[in-house]
Amino acid sequence: MLAHANEWANKRLYEAVAKLSDVDYRTNRGAFFGSMHGTLNHLLVADRIWMHRFTGKGDCPTQLNAILFDDFKALRAAREAEDIRIVNYIERLTPAELSSKITFMTVSNPRRITQRLAPALSHFFNHQTHHRGQAHCLLTMMTGDAPSFDLMQYQREVEDKDPVLETGPDG
Repeated sequence: MLAHANEWANKRLYEAVAKLSDVDYRTNRGAFFGSMHGTLNHLLVADRIWMHRFTGKGDCPTQLNAILFDDFKALRAAREAEDIRIVNYIERLTPAELSSKITFMTVSNPRRITQRLAPALSHFFNHQTHHRGQAHCLLTMMTGDAPSFDLMQYQREVEDKDPVLETGPDG
């Protein structure tokens, strides 16, 4: 559910950001990564770092503030591809894999960490929510409005479209 909700929230975020002027999109507004541009790039950077930790595959940026894509359209396409990658990875996980451990190097203060996968995944999705919250604040400051990224909103929209979720797994 969190992987699909993440994809849903990112689509809503990018739809709203696409309406910003380039100046608004790039202006440093004091967010942790400065601008909306910096914030969206950071979200992709962090997702790629974590997905590399989880799978051992894909790009693994070495700086948390890296600008992977200067062009918004290219960043959006990369975001959509990464969200599909995340959903596909999560959907294939088994209970045994969720309780297994991963070992990785941290980025900011390099050290080796070993932890169970399930709590790392909780952090992964929580981190995305955290920075989307910053993007929400930036959108609200710039436009006076921002779409909901709330998990309950996602669940209500999915339940309206998916009869299995409305009745539950037992009918």
